Amino acid sequence: MMPLALAGIGEENTVKKIGGSREVKKHLEYLGFVVGGNVTVITSLGGNVIVNVKEARVAISEEMARKIMV
Repeated sequence: MMPLALAGIGEENTVKKIGGSREVKKHLEYLGFVVGGNVTVITSLGGNVIVNVKEARVAISEEMARKIMV
């Protein structure tokens, strides 16, 4: 298991665990990050990570990406 922030660009990963406060977990779930779901890192720009999750592209901060374990 590793944080999403360290995942390779272009490889599909499965979300194994989501850390952080209850509010952070709810926010990430709202964006589509759920345990067992697939996520692909598209690119990393200026501290933000752009990912493909549930057929949508989402930009999250590197701090948030470190709370998502794949």
